[in-house]
Amino acid sequence: MRTVPIPVDTSKLTITCVKAPRPRVLNRDTGEIKTDKNGNTVYEVTVSVEDEFGRIELVKIGISGEPPITAGDAVNAVGMLGYVWEIAGKWGISYRATALLPQQEAASV
Repeated sequence: MRTVPIPVDTSKLTITCVKAPRPRVLNRDTGEIKTDKNGNTVYEVTVSVEDEFGRIELVKIGISGEPPITAGDAVNAVGMLGYVWEIAGKWGISYRATALLPQQEAASV
């Protein structure tokens, strides 16, 4: 299956960090940490995403480098993309962003 990035319009979403960023572990037995093509550590951040109708989902967003956010922060997900994946008949959507910034910092940029 070819993975095609799907842009996510975050303008009508309220995104809140619910778990501090942590490096993404590729192999729990060896402790191998995922890195991007430039050698930067890939972090995963668990967030709650609420849409304009009040529906809430918990999702993990991958990002290269440690984002300057902590649990409880309102977050602006810059350049967020969704990728559909399928393994052994199961499928889902993984998310990546070019930056995860605290809402107040993003407003000043």
